Amino acid sequence: MTTAERRESILEILSKADTPVAARELAARFGVSRQVIVQDLAVIRASHLHIISTYRGYVMQQDEAGSTREFKVRHRPDQTQEELNLIVDHGGCVRNISISHRVYGRMTADLDIRCRQDVQEFLKALEDAPSTFLSTATDGYHYHLVEAANTERLDQIEQALGQAGFLVPLQPWEQESSER
Repeated sequence: MTTAERRESILEILSKADTPVAARELAARFGVSRQVIVQDLAVIRASHLHIISTYRGYVMQQDEAGSTREFKVRHRPDQTQEELNLIVDHGGCVRNISISHRVYGRMTADLDIRCRQDVQEFLKALEDAPSTFLSTATDGYHYHLVEAANTERLDQIEQALGQAGFLVPLQPWEQESSER
């Protein structure tokens, strides 16, 4: 199989997958190293912007009719599970996390957390790694891009985050891009 054929096959696998596909799974399937797959995906992602990398693997985003809103939140690391469960329990999908660092600027990591099982897997991945929560760099302040079926769900999520004490008001300059 040529490199081009392998890359086409990777695209096909991602387009049919219901869950993220790990690079190690693709490497085993094609009999190449994980690094080869990572390089393939870097090339593929350059021309296919709808392929994202999550902590669980690669996923091809489908065009969805849902609504999105960015929430600014703040909490301690030990409250992360509560925050994420609150969002998914109200019908939200946590697309990403961002921080606005005074030196490094805006930094974003894709998450794609849709349910409590995803929350558990995310927390386990962090627990098993020599890493910490991205929000620790900004004293707990961070943003989540959340997708839901409609704006009413997003309103419910916003209300629940506020009641839990996690929601932080957006500054006027932050409000321009918070809802799409």
